[in-house]
Amino acid sequence: MITRQAAKTLRKSGESTSNIFSALPLCKRSKRLRASKQTNCRHDKKLDSNLFQSLLEELWSRTPEQRRRSCIYLDCLWFFLYKDKLTRTKVLSWIKKKQIFSKRYIFVPIVCWSHWSLLILCHFGEKRQSRARKPYMLLLDSLHKTDPRRLEPDIRRFVLDIYRSEEREENEDFLSEIPLLIPKVPQQKKGEECGIFVLYFLHLFMQNVPRSYTEEGCPCFVNEDWFKLEELESFHNEIHSAWKSKGLMEVQ
Repeated sequence: MITRQAAKTLRKSGESTSNIFSALPLCKRSKRLRASKQTNCRHDKKLDSNLFQSLLEELWSRTPEQRRRSCIYLDCLWFFLYKDKLTRTKVLSWIKKKQIFSKRYIFVPIVCWSHWSLLILCHFGEKRQSRARKPYMLLLDSLHKTDPRRLEPDIRRFVLDIYRSEEREENEDFLSEIPLLIPKVPQQKKGEECGIFVLYFLHLFMQNVPRSYTEEGCPCFVNEDWFKLEELESFHNEIHSAWKSKGLMEVQ
């Protein structure tokens, strides 16, 4: 479903949401248009885009400002909407307004094939000639058996179009050489946990934002021993409780 934020952005731009309904086959119009302030969510259920975006915004607001200063995130449906030619141009215009190249780390939630993963664009604002901090990409996926590498063509096209829309000087050859790293990270045990894993990946990365660049590109803390599943469950309970305390969600 389209998130409230995405719909709000469409309204601000003067574009009707009706012309993208056909472009979003995974969305249900009745849910998309519902203005309810409550969302039911069981811990073992997959997060829909509305709840994911709300939890992401809650998580962001609870992160100290000094941690957020060098980071930015995109709406959780923008990558999905970009993949459709009918909404691609609009998404690129939204991204341009975010001025993402002023940040060191850009978080791009991805939902494809009913699965959440997290793309992090690192040092994309650095000068092409910079040897100290060359850009690289991290794709964090809690279900490697589904082959996260299959997203690479769409990711590279996405990045190329962002550079073009920003009228950056980097050419296509340079962009094609930006490494896409898929590190081993903790893996989910159930089929419906991917959304919470993505939020926790983002949370932990924010808490350990790398201040220095390494030759390998991937921060040393991003590995298969990054966290224990008990810590993930504790995070899950905490973020849901915080949102529930605002009277916005019931957790069954």
